[in-house]
Amino acid sequence: MVPYKFPLTSGNITRFFVIFNLLLLLTIGFMVHNSVGAWLTAKRYAMLDITHAVQKRIDTYRFATWQIYENLATSAAGTPPESLQETRLRPDVYYLEKNRRKTEALIFGSHDSSTLDMTLRMSNYLDTLWGAENGTWSMYFLNGQDNSLIMVSTLPLKDMATRFKESAVTTLVDARRAEMLQQANALDERESFSPLRRFAWQNDNYFTVRTTFNQPGHLATVVAFDLPMNDLVPRNMPLENFQLRQDSATSSNTDADSDGDVQNTQIALVNPNLEISASLSTTPLQLVYRIPLTSLVLDTLHNLLWPLLASFLLMLLSLAGLFLLRQQSLRPSENQTAELDSLRVLNEEIVASLPVGLLVYDFASNRTIISNKIAEHLLPHLNLQKIINMSDQHQGVLQATVNNEVYEIRHARSVYSPNTQLFLMRDQDRELLVNKKLQKAQVVLDRNHQMRQQLLLNLGHALNQPLERVASKLEELNQTRQDNALQEVVEENQALARLVDDIVLLNRLETHDWLPDATSFNLQALLDEITLELLPQVRRKGLTLLVNNHLNSDEVRFGDRRSIRKVLATLMHYSLTTTNWGKITLNVESPEARPDRLTMTLVDTGAGLSKDELGNADFPFLGETAQDRFGQASGLAFFLCKQLSKQLGGHLEIVAKEEIGSRYTMHFNLPLEHQQQQEEKLLEGVNALIEIAVDDVRKIVCHQLENWGANCITPDERFSGQDHDVLITDDPTKLVPWSLLLDGYEQGYQRLSDNQYRVNFNLSGALQDALLTLIEQQLSQGEVEEEPEQEELTPLLGGGYYQLFVETVPVDVKRLYTESADNDYSSLAQTAHRLKGVFAMLNLVPGKQLCETLEEHIKKCDDSNIKNTTSNIDAYVNQLLQQGNQ
Repeated sequence: MVPYKFPLTSGNITRFFVIFNLLLLLTIGFMVHNSVGAWLTAKRYAMLDITHAVQKRIDTYRFATWQIYENLATSAAGTPPESLQETRLRPDVYYLEKNRRKTEALIFGSHDSSTLDMTLRMSNYLDTLWGAENGTWSMYFLNGQDNSLIMVSTLPLKDMATRFKESAVTTLVDARRAEMLQQANALDERESFSPLRRFAWQNDNYFTVRTTFNQPGHLATVVAFDLPMNDLVPRNMPLENFQLRQDSATSSNTDADSDGDVQNTQIALVNPNLEISASLSTTPLQLVYRIPLTSLVLDTLHNLLWPLLASFLLMLLSLAGLFLLRQQSLRPSENQTAELDSLRVLNEEIVASLPVGLLVYDFASNRTIISNKIAEHLLPHLNLQKIINMSDQHQGVLQATVNNEVYEIRHARSVYSPNTQLFLMRDQDRELLVNKKLQKAQVVLDRNHQMRQQLLLNLGHALNQPLERVASKLEELNQTRQDNALQEVVEENQALARLVDDIVLLNRLETHDWLPDATSFNLQALLDEITLELLPQVRRKGLTLLVNNHLNSDEVRFGDRRSIRKVLATLMHYSLTTTNWGKITLNVESPEARPDRLTMTLVDTGAGLSKDELGNADFPFLGETAQDRFGQASGLAFFLCKQLSKQLGGHLEIVAKEEIGSRYTMHFNLPLEHQQQQEEKLLEGVNALIEIAVDDVRKIVCHQLENWGANCITPDERFSGQDHDVLITDDPTKLVPWSLLLDGYEQGYQRLSDNQYRVNFNLSGALQDALLTLIEQQLSQGEVEEEPEQEELTPLLGGGYYQLFVETVPVDVKRLYTESADNDYSSLAQTAHRLKGVFAMLNLVPGKQLCETLEEHIKKCDDSNIKNTTSNIDAYVNQLLQQGNQ
């Protein structure tokens, strides 16, 4: 009997893999079901433990409620001791003074001494009850005798009640009083519970238990406890998912367990949450824990991550195996035939496209296996057997002449078939002709390159002198008559001159006729020079230019200054063209590990660069460049800067996004020249008050000042009475004597008044010169005014008003500090006016002027200048008092 064999057909294999995948899916389903069931069972047991703990706490504080009402409140009716003291914190709010401080007590409303004694007893009892507890515990006692409310809590009630005008304690007590009064008016409800609540300032969750005691002839007494929940809930169950609500009388236990306690818990699907509820046996309450379905899914995936991954991997492997078996093993003839046909067509296409003659000949059957048109054309004129005999004597290579054409024939034997021979036929005359043509074309190309280079060089030299003469004539005309059209012609001429220089320089780079001119130069001076050149264009377009040199301004580097200036200026001109609003920032820094490397980053907020513009970095004028209403960017800029940076041993990186901006990063190798350390810095001992609103400008100015040795202080860091030598600000309304006004469009610095200058913060040299000029004027004026100040003190000393001055003026100065701290501008204005009258009566002109300045700042509500002027008045008054003592 022939044994049965399972037929390996496509249908059988498909059915096998389908059954395997179905079993795999069932396995995954059972695994997920068991995991979810175990997870829910763990949560049910956790809920059971929580409800037991909550029930135990409720029973404990039921007993504590009866103790407080029956023993403590009733026994307090006797004569209270005289040592009891209370402190009135606010109207109708009293604080009980006691020795033990675990709890603190407040009494709200009018009360008698018996209420005070009762409060002490309750507080002492709760000290013992809550002595080992760490959370926030609170008790509220609404006294039916005098309608007062007693609050005992572990919170710092005295500090919380006195520190804030509308404190959280008052809000909490008002809410509890309303709840307890509602509880007292409910005739059929003796005990009630609140839902879960949360202390926002302590992140504590709690619920309130309220108990009512009726007294004949009096209002009902209500006792309430805030019971915390944080210590009863495990950390893996978030408290915000819990809810305490009334238990439904019609609820049924749908998910019963063999354990009797677990039957008290219920699981229900309430979209989009899964609710696990547990009833509190002696209360009409139900504790509900809501689990988001997303959380359940994520926890299940986390617990079954590796089994699920292994199952899905098996499923993918089975599908891949099914596909491969069907493609490779079940239908080999169809696939192989199609593959052979494609190979045959490809082989014929390759042989037909060969530039040489190819012939494969089988001498056993005297037939041609493979050939192309060139071989078929030569085959009637060749004796193949003779060629084989002759090629054996000449290493398989020989020449043959057919119709006065010389061919090189290479012969080879097949390794697998000895009777099969391979012949390659190459036309030698055509190859020689092609080589000669290629050599002539290369000579012509080299000659064209040389002519182009020579043309560009001569053209550049020929255009330089006429352009320089035109530029000088235009400058003379522009100085004599200011005309916008003439200014535009000047700028167009400058752009044309720059383009000619770029062409000449690039030509020198390509012909290797350029050598770097390395010298020592000051980097900050180079940045100032480029900034001055670009200021007219920046001002014209209304942009903001920030030159942030993170290095020392006196650093001297060794390198090609002219080339670095060319790269930086060219990229900044391009950035100005592509930027219509916003700012252009240049950051200069050096890595700590490589002080000889210099990194310059140019960032703008312009329209960005297109792909065509970025392509110009690899080949000049390859794509269209951006333009604005003043001109068009050069298509030679990126390529020239990239080549020049490479010649200097560095590189250029360009990153741009359209409608966002561009970033140009230049890396150069510029060694740092050794300099002798200066023993004393230029502005050593100078105090500068910095009031700059723009953060980037403040960083630039502070870095420069600290580099020169000055001490920079801000209004927030300035303490009372601290003096400063100069004020630096970017707000014209804050200008005071001896100050500098920062402006990004200023050509250096300009005098505004005798002791005020406007200066460009980007120009380090101009900022330094303005500061030195201001300090020199301040020192010279101080020497001149020293004698008049001595004369101004004589009216105060000689007129008999010194005692009146001592008794009134210092008090008003202190009042200025207090009122400015409280922002009481009306009182501050009255005090300043009163001081101005005193100074005017005593003929003290500086004091009167300071008070007038203070009044102007008060009108503008300028807190910073109010504090500064107040400090100046205080210093002036102290100087007068010291003179009087002498």
